[in-house]
Order: sequence, then structure tokens, then C-alpha cells
Amino acid sequence: MNVDKLIKIIGSDFYTGVPDSQLKALCNYLMATYGIDPKHHIIAANEGNCTALAAGYHLATGKVSVVYMQNSGEGNIINPVASLLNDKVYAIPVVFIVGWRGEPGIHDEPQHIYQGEVTVKLLEDMDIATFIIGKDTTDEEVEEAMESFRAVLATGKDVAFVIRKGALTNAPKVEYKNNNTMVREKIIQHIVKASGEDPIVSTTGKASRELFETRVANGQSHKYDFLTVGSMGHSSSIALGVAINKPEQKIWCVDGDGAVLMHMGAMAVMGVNKPKNLVHVVINNGAHETVGGMPTVAGSVDLVGIAKACGYPYAVRVDSFEKLDKELQAAKERNELSMIEVACSIGAREDLGRPTTTARENKQNFMTYLSTL
Repeated sequence: MNVDKLIKIIGSDFYTGVPDSQLKALCNYLMATYGIDPKHHIIAANEGNCTALAAGYHLATGKVSVVYMQNSGEGNIINPVASLLNDKVYAIPVVFIVGWRGEPGIHDEPQHIYQGEVTVKLLEDMDIATFIIGKDTTDEEVEEAMESFRAVLATGKDVAFVIRKGALTNAPKVEYKNNNTMVREKIIQHIVKASGEDPIVSTTGKASRELFETRVANGQSHKYDFLTVGSMGHSSSIALGVAINKPEQKIWCVDGDGAVLMHMGAMAVMGVNKPKNLVHVVINNGAHETVGGMPTVAGSVDLVGIAKACGYPYAVRVDSFEKLDKELQAAKERNELSMIEVACSIGAREDLGRPTTTARENKQNFMTYLSTL
């Protein structure tokens, strides 16, 4: 169905969410219509953040807002849905729009398979009434569903539209760009060169795909890398767990700005523990690029200042390859926790591939390599 029709049927004037490629039509519509406007549209750090924002909106206005997200975000909403929104607690109504990645029978990446299997069940277990929108769903069917949803919302309960692949159409064209010049894939190539045979933990999305292809282009083994294909925001914590238990080995974490924002508390834990053998590289393009390019707030946030406030002994921002190479080499030699924020452009190769090894193979090869260090 046309995305503008769905918007009209729902009838809300406040949207908050975390972008999803499955919901590109909706995301682009909101950006084209509102941009980032605190009165109408906020891109939040994570899905729990969105849910709480929606609750605050309802408390202030008495109206119902919409939270949009990929189905992987359902885990992040469980706590606020169960202990804040639920009608046994505050009875705060919210409309969720959930992109259904990994729908059974539809080919998708490994991190989406199980999540896809339990998408609807998780919503039902949270007592959220659901309606699935597919390519063949009519406007009339959605209108009927929304009419029944209004009765549910009036009781203080929550509802969800689950969006199948390709179900939303007529997305306006929106160009996402910044003024940075450094390309992420080349940044990763420089990190690989500097790190040598040190283990790397890389974040969700295109960064891990580009790391994989860099190894292929170099004729190198993939055993050095743990590709965090799912669990966005947790690669730095994985790297911390590795670094603590391999104290004599330099460990690198290749992170992204959206991932850092999603679970920023990890930086505080990192800063307090201060693993001397860990280098945290945050590639910051100010965008959720892997799912379409919608902006994050990281373009306006002082990540270096945050890292220092969290206890990182050393943190720096670079905006050129000359500065990057200098800081990478210094971090490799430094016996202290280091953070390097790298200003990055938006964009990737059209023919960027995906890892050809399975997640389990990646884990086993990485663990086997770690055991030799």
C-alpha cells in the first residue's frame, strides 16, 4: 500500500523510531515531510528510547503516537512495554510499526532468521494486538484493522502493524549525505593494515561486510575477525569481554555511531574497566546507513568528550587518512584504552557483498585463533 495512505489511516502526528530498510518508504516519507522535528518526528537511540518518548508524548498530549522499528528492536521494547505501557501499570497506548525481517519462507541474513520466526509471537506475548500488512493487503483491510485498533487503544493497550517485505510503496526520494570525505571501506582497510594479526571485533551492518571483503582482497584469513552481524550496539562489549581475558593481546573494536548511541552505557563500563589492550574505533558518518541513511544524532554529539568523561585515558577525533594512520599506530603502541573517532562520509559500493562463511564458522575460527594467542 502507499505509505501516505497508511499515515492517513493511523492519523497520528508524532512518530519516533529507529530506521529499518524494510520500512524505507515510511522513513523517507517522515524525513521528506517533517525532517527531524521534535514536535513530529524524532529518530531515537534505541527502540526502548522510542517507547519512552511515546509515553511522554501521551502524558503531555493525551494523544497516541507511533513507534517504528525493525523487528530486531522488539527485544529493546520488552521492558518499557511490560513495565510502563501495559494496562496493568500506566495503560499508555502506542501504535507500533514493525518491519518483518526474516519472515519464515523469505530469504534473509542469519541474524534475522530466529527473530523473524518469533516476531509476531513476541508481540502477542506482550499483549500487543497485531495486523500484518503484505503486498496484497488492501487499504480497506488496513482501515478496518485500524478501526478495531482504536477500541483497543482506548483501553490503554498497544497495537502493532507488522510490515512484510515490499508492502509499503511510493517512498519519496531523499538524499542522505554529509560533508566528510573519508570512505568507510578505506578506513577499514587502514585499520586492517595497522592492526596486523591482532583480533578485530566489528559492528553490525556494512562495516562487517567491508571488513570481510577487505580480508578477501588482501588474501588474508577471516580468523582474525568476529563479525557482529546482529545485536546492534554490543560489539564494544564483546570486545571488552575478549580484551579482559586476553590481557597480553591487543584487541580492536570497529564500531559505528548508530551502534554506539544504541547502548552508550557500554562506554561507561569500558571506561571504568580501562582494558589497556583495547582500541575502540568509532566510524562516525552520522547516519543509519546500512538501513537507508537516515541521520543519527552523532553528528552533533561530542563522542570524544563522552569517552573521556566515561574514563577512557585517551580519545581523539580524526578527519583525514594522515591523522588516522598516525593515531592507529600510536594506539597500537600505547598501553592504554584508546578511542579513535573517525569522521566518515555516507556511501558504500553498490556491489558490496556479504560474508560467505556462516555465523557459527566465524565464531569457531575466531575462537580457535584466540586460543593460540
